[in-house]
Amino acid sequence: MEKSEYQAFLLYGVTGSGKTEVYLQLIEQALKQEKTAILLVPEISLTPQMLNRFIARFGKQEIAVLHSKLSIGERHDEWERIKAEKAKIVIGARSAIFAPMENIGVIIIDEEHDSSYKAESNPKYDAKEVAKKIAKQMKCPLVLGSATPDIRTYYQAKNEENREIEILALTQRANQSSLPKVQVVDLKQELVNGNRSMLSMDLYTAIEENLKQKRQTILFLNRRGYSTFIMCRNCGYTVKCRNCNISLTYHSYEKKLKCHYCGYEEKVITICPECQSDKIRYFGTGTQKLEQEIQKQFPKASTIRMDIDTVTKKNSHEQILNKFKNENLDILIGTQMVVKGHHFPKVTLVGVMAADSSLNIDDYRANERTFQILTQVARASRTRKFRRKRNHTNLYTRKLCHSMCQRTKL
Repeated sequence: MEKSEYQAFLLYGVTGSGKTEVYLQLIEQALKQEKTAILLVPEISLTPQMLNRFIARFGKQEIAVLHSKLSIGERHDEWERIKAEKAKIVIGARSAIFAPMENIGVIIIDEEHDSSYKAESNPKYDAKEVAKKIAKQMKCPLVLGSATPDIRTYYQAKNEENREIEILALTQRANQSSLPKVQVVDLKQELVNGNRSMLSMDLYTAIEENLKQKRQTILFLNRRGYSTFIMCRNCGYTVKCRNCNISLTYHSYEKKLKCHYCGYEEKVITICPECQSDKIRYFGTGTQKLEQEIQKQFPKASTIRMDIDTVTKKNSHEQILNKFKNENLDILIGTQMVVKGHHFPKVTLVGVMAADSSLNIDDYRANERTFQILTQVARASRTRKFRRKRNHTNLYTRKLCHSMCQRTKL
């Protein structure tokens, strides 16, 4: 930064190792040299908790925030503040990389492995590649931070013949705190023992114990809605999206079938359009169904759910998190939103439902994605975490490590 030279760095630190504090000090150093800074974070991680840390360190006037939840007017005001050089620090999602900053001292990309940095809609772009180009033009360092780096980034940092990225490792958690204990439960055995519930007996017991001790619990299920698809048991007809030709997900609260890709929705069917049978059945599990199950098994527990369906209004994301934290609600249920960038001191248990289901999605990087999200989940718990598996395929970490070793010749 002092030499005004481009260099890419991978800040590879375990969860809770203090990467954010490194970002804060880097930005502070840039400001001392009368330079500016850009910090990109995944949209899902742009939480009030994170923003408050930066505002407390640098003041609100120094920071401009850019993300999709801002209105057009708010975005315009922030853009003008940046252009007028009233804001020295830009924090935002992928589009913030295009902020009209001058004299940039450092560009930081937090959770660099996150797929949201790649824009799928027009204009299509990869924010990491754009950041790399801008950093070279501005002659400033580019810092990529992650506890579970993209396997391509990791390869570029480890390839001795043509090393493009310098690796910086944080191997211990801040304050010497220990990593959470993990328990894997095979649900096939649970079924043999007569347990047909969505919860394993170990997880049920742990939630019950947490409730008695007035501690908080997070339940993570990376699938929203009530049922993942509905099917006619008579002829096998499945309701699919007219645009995408994928199964529509049933949402019980709105009584609708929705496509999670294009947003198409239609009313729930009660009669099969193919064979006119009334044997319509619901299959699969989403966060809505999990919420109902928890309310049924723990009627005295206070619960709250956070997914795309519950954060449609402005600031609803912040309101749900504050409600869970400040009102001491017992159980938070949700998708990836509940496990990224949060710190809840009273959370001592995290349950991951159908932890291995993401291994079976049609993505050649399914193993890597699963490893990343489960590692991120681990940071949410202060002491222990239970992970629940649909079957006995407990090989994703070994597969990923083997793949890394082969590609980096370790």
